[in-house]
Amino acid sequence: MEQFDAAIIGTGPAGLSAALTLKLRGKNILLFGEKNLSKKINAAQEIKNYLGLPDSSGETLRERFLTHLSDMKIEITEERIKSVFAMGKYFLVQGASQKYEAKSVILATGVLAQKPLDGEAEFLGRGVSYCATCDGTFYKGKNIAVAAYSQSEESEAIYLAGICDKMIYFPIYKNCELDKTKFPNIEIVQEIPKKIEGEMKVSKILTEKNSYDVDGIFILRENISAGQLVPGLAMDGAHIKVDRAMRTNISGCFACGDTTGKPYQYIKSAGEGNVAALSAVEYLAGN
Repeated sequence: MEQFDAAIIGTGPAGLSAALTLKLRGKNILLFGEKNLSKKINAAQEIKNYLGLPDSSGETLRERFLTHLSDMKIEITEERIKSVFAMGKYFLVQGASQKYEAKSVILATGVLAQKPLDGEAEFLGRGVSYCATCDGTFYKGKNIAVAAYSQSEESEAIYLAGICDKMIYFPIYKNCELDKTKFPNIEIVQEIPKKIEGEMKVSKILTEKNSYDVDGIFILRENISAGQLVPGLAMDGAHIKVDRAMRTNISGCFACGDTTGKPYQYIKSAGEGNVAALSAVEYLAGN
């Protein structure tokens, strides 16, 4: 398996800035995220404080960012990262379908929009999973629940339906297109999951109306909170705890942008991405 110098997770201003700096320093990088870039950028109507680009729209910034990436020959790997494990001298980055190795990692994942379910963190690894590919085989012939936050997760649910005995599917989005006639072991429930319960392992998922007995729960979101993405990562509330060099408590792991805290500003994120990349360069030189 090829080992990269750095894996950058996130295609907002922080992740893009980190990728550009590392590329300029001659590093072999992987940039994970959406090729259309961060949804936050695309939604911005007007940005007044981005140096040199006054009164720019999010669309204007997005186009300039994409042009810069193209000029630097930086490609975006459009695979959702499910977990990052510190292995000592390198990091194992687990995607939805592939694994990658990198000597350093920069987290630019933004802020999680959805609030975690009650009990989600407590039962992570004990019946709660974020990755169908990684953990699906553990539930062969068992009963599971899937809480999906976007239509794009339906393919993951179909994969799991081929493994489990029965699935309770909670579509937390509009226009669910799963065909129950094709997948008779899927029960679509239009309720919002609120709480996960169990003793040593998950045994129930509760909505605002009912309780369902399950052996495991897959929570499929576009983003995973940083504390759950990287085991052992020190957090400060909902944000990653970093020093002024954007170093986390895990050697070789850096963070930048909204995920490190307020203010949630594009220009602040881009600056922190540059700092995180230079710190990663220093780390790589020392190792």
